[in-house]
Amino acid sequence: MKLNKHVQVLIRKTAILLLFPLIFASCQKKEGTVAAKQSSTASEHSLTIGFSIDTLAIERWQRDMDVFINKVKELGANVIVQNAGNSMEEQNRQLLYLMERTDAIVVLPKDASAITESVQKIKAKGIPIISYDRLALNADIDLYMTIDSEKVGEYMASHMLRHTNGKNWYCILGPEEDYNMTLIYEGIKRIVREGPVKINHVFHTENWNYDLSYQEMVRILKSDVFPDAIICGNDAVAASVIQAINRYYPDTHIPVCGQDADILACQYIVQGKQDFTIYKPIIRLAELAAECAVALAKGEPLPTGNARISKINNGYADIQTVWLEPEYVDKYNLDKVIIESGFHSAASIYKD
Repeated sequence: MKLNKHVQVLIRKTAILLLFPLIFASCQKKEGTVAAKQSSTASEHSLTIGFSIDTLAIERWQRDMDVFINKVKELGANVIVQNAGNSMEEQNRQLLYLMERTDAIVVLPKDASAITESVQKIKAKGIPIISYDRLALNADIDLYMTIDSEKVGEYMASHMLRHTNGKNWYCILGPEEDYNMTLIYEGIKRIVREGPVKINHVFHTENWNYDLSYQEMVRILKSDVFPDAIICGNDAVAASVIQAINRYYPDTHIPVCGQDADILACQYIVQGKQDFTIYKPIIRLAELAAECAVALAKGEPLPTGNARISKINNGYADIQTVWLEPEYVDKYNLDKVIIESGFHSAASIYKD
């Protein structure tokens, strides 16, 4: 049957009206699915924290990293650690790698003055950055977290005065580019400035190469001025110094100190080979750094607790700084400070 033109138009309009709700519903369903997917993706996204460390060849830094990684994961974030292997060029390359993959970055700089450009690029992308244990100079960092290194130096000098009456001291420190060595030496000088002690020579161990600190101690032992005390940049340097003393003067005790409370240093203290070390609460420092990095990534207030807060000028600006306090450790308080805190076990220190 042939329909007239008016009826055909009416049928087409009716069909369109019937189909329109179906088309609209279909569009709504598709848009809802996309929105759900986007919401799901946002909820599944977890923060990623980057850590650039100059080297893991030192016992101390291995401990820091283990604690930091565990704490970041405990806080529900991911973590990427980059080990620069004592190369400044590699560390700058790794910082830019982290810039593309993380929400906040923690850096332990090999050279205090060599990451300025990388930090500038990181900050341009709106990524917060924390300088860990060593202050990055001339750089726009958000936060500096450390143990009070000047106080470490003060403790080294003041307690060494109790261990020796001798006046001829030597300092065998870490690399000059490690700004903590500058701060430690400032602390040492502050204590000995008014007294009769003479710092005969300050040696900086390039790249923490312990063969070099050993050779420097041998040179001192063969020099015209015999040492009455050796203040070392860390416990690993102290171990190389003790090795040289044991070889050339095995029956002579020369007071030696370091910092970090390495397991070998604790053993040497018990054995009477090393007089003392300066313990740094690195477990608390590493955990707090993880907490602050996650907080900065979220834009939340810093969870600094009861830590001392002040500012330090790094050549770029006055940088907010979190300071933790060091502690002197000798054979008399080693059990209380080191073992009872769980830093080292009694079995590892008092082994046969």
